[in-house]
Amino acid sequence: MAVQTRVKTAKLDNTKTHGLDRDTLIRIYRTMFLSRRLDDREIQLKRQNKIYFQISSAGHEAVTTAAALLLKPGVDWIYPYYRDRALCLTLGVTPLETLLQAVGAKDDPASGGRQMPSHWGHAGWNIVSKSSCTGTQFVQAVGAAESTLYYQDHPKALAQAKKAPLGNHVNHQRDEIVYVSSGDGATSEGEFWESLNTACAKKLPLFYLIEDNGYAISVPIEVQTAGGSISKLVKGFPGLHIAECDGTDPLESYAVCKEAIDYCRQRRGPALVHAHVTRPYSHSLSDDEKLYKSADERDEEARRDPIAKFALYLVREGILDQKEIEALEAEVDREVREAGDQALAAEEPSIESITTNIYSPEIDPTTSAFESEPKLAGAPKTMVEMVSATLMDEMGRDDRITVFGEDVADASREDHLKQVKGKGGVFKATAGLQRKYGPDRVFNTPLAEASIVGRAIGMATRGLKPVAEIQFFDYIWPAMMQIRDELCVMRWRSGGNFKSPAVIRVAIGGYLTGGAVYHSQSGESIFTHCPGLRVVMPSTALDVAGLLRTAIRCDDPVMFLEHKHLYRQPYNRSEYPGPDYTVPFGKARLVKEGADVSIITFGALVHRAEVAAAQLGREGISAEIIDLRSLSPYDWPAIAATVTKTHRVIVAYEDMLSWGYGAEIAARIADELFHELDAPVKRVAAMDTFCAYQPKLEDVILPQTDHITAAVKHLLAY
Repeated sequence: MAVQTRVKTAKLDNTKTHGLDRDTLIRIYRTMFLSRRLDDREIQLKRQNKIYFQISSAGHEAVTTAAALLLKPGVDWIYPYYRDRALCLTLGVTPLETLLQAVGAKDDPASGGRQMPSHWGHAGWNIVSKSSCTGTQFVQAVGAAESTLYYQDHPKALAQAKKAPLGNHVNHQRDEIVYVSSGDGATSEGEFWESLNTACAKKLPLFYLIEDNGYAISVPIEVQTAGGSISKLVKGFPGLHIAECDGTDPLESYAVCKEAIDYCRQRRGPALVHAHVTRPYSHSLSDDEKLYKSADERDEEARRDPIAKFALYLVREGILDQKEIEALEAEVDREVREAGDQALAAEEPSIESITTNIYSPEIDPTTSAFESEPKLAGAPKTMVEMVSATLMDEMGRDDRITVFGEDVADASREDHLKQVKGKGGVFKATAGLQRKYGPDRVFNTPLAEASIVGRAIGMATRGLKPVAEIQFFDYIWPAMMQIRDELCVMRWRSGGNFKSPAVIRVAIGGYLTGGAVYHSQSGESIFTHCPGLRVVMPSTALDVAGLLRTAIRCDDPVMFLEHKHLYRQPYNRSEYPGPDYTVPFGKARLVKEGADVSIITFGALVHRAEVAAAQLGREGISAEIIDLRSLSPYDWPAIAATVTKTHRVIVAYEDMLSWGYGAEIAARIADELFHELDAPVKRVAAMDTFCAYQPKLEDVILPQTDHITAAVKHLLAY
């Protein structure tokens, strides 16, 4: 970008440059110009149909370059948003690497070609994989910042994390901080406010950079943010350092960000910088700003363009003359052309690689390595007691484990523990854990489900092993985006560079008097639709111990469903099986052998099937019962074996008759095992879809023992 004005000065004024020397000032301009030229190259490639999307960082280059100069590459942890190209370049991402992402190349370090352009990620520089979801990064950054403080006090946990899979990416330094950014638009997301609440309550070393370009796509600031200023809205948060700056001025941005970052490094709490930037290009190439921005507004944005402004400053201050500016820009243009040519020639991912890194390649929880014999001892425990006992042992073995959620601690006010028994969860499943392991390992959270799961993701990404609790399945929905779009795809979308093997414990199911509609839901099928997420539901105390320990020791995210009705039943109790008892995922339990009919079930329906089988047995009917216990993956060989054996099958489950988990099992039986069914049963199968006989609406929700019995007799009548 040629600049006409040229005025020489004798030397730099350090008060104006905030201590930045000539080389650094030139580096700032070069990075800003490089970022803009990479945007322009991507736009060109998109118009040539050589890439499939483009979203630019234009107008944001000054503040992001300045902030990155103050961050420590490979030390600080970075949760960027899609306009942070200049920040990533400053930290160490190369132009070629950004364009490899644009073309979807196999060697793209952000995702291996699996994500859209500008979804930054780089394990070498601690840049955590970004998704397309706006605002989800805030609560994950909170979890990462919590990990920073946790590792300071738990060096053994850090050593254990380094020895785990991907441990080479686990690092910690005492003065590290966590950076998280977004546009002003994403500050309307609930996760932003949830993150601020926790960051301030815990005084986390978390630096927020809000890059306000005046628009959320086409929505202007006065519609997007009450009062038009996010920094004014957050002023009530205690301990939060807040500052504003002209984000198109790299020197002012540097000074303001330096103060904020120093505040975080000194462990005084979180800081937020509200940077006023510009957006000279449309939101993306899928958007046309001319449809909602006036010509005058666009002209004003052009006058605030940080590239032109800083080039003029460099010439006026005698740092570079016009020829030197032009030479620098020509050098950048050559670099971008060469990087573009290399990217276009880069190898694409193979079709077969689509299934790589859905799950951990190092630890497979479905293998015989997780098969063990119980060493039973002690008095029988209920399911809820077994949860506590298993967590107690695992926390003693692994310092990385943290347990948190709503009401899970014995008492957040520790001085009360001398006077009170302690809560330990609404079902007492975590009772006593805080007393033994302390409040930094077992703690209560605000009532914010998205934040609970998001914080778990951030911790797990940093190498910890969080065991988070969602108090009731009925209230899991605020966390759905964190689970589906973040937790279970972190490993896949980052090409295996990052992972989030958190365990999410959830109380689920009905059959509790007074539970009503909001404490009785089942919806396990929704989460078995999530690639990368393991889903298990034990029906006995013994399986609780084995499956929970496998969930903790495996390297994938696990949703651990605990049926509320089963928590304190006497019929499913067990002695403690020992501290190393594990049960592999995807392996069903043969509850009862039989010859006439198979009942495939899980959760609270297992015992009802046993009662039904006993009733049928008195009538001379032999029923075989299979407890799936692991829903994703599930044990298809066991299902096939029992169907082949009895040639008649009932699938009994608690969720809706239509679209439920059992319907999927029934459909697969019909598709792959139809030839194994007795000819008369095929007619019934087509009519009833192999599901437990459920003629009334209430039976669809809560199938009872007599309905299972009726369904079996219905089949055998043919």
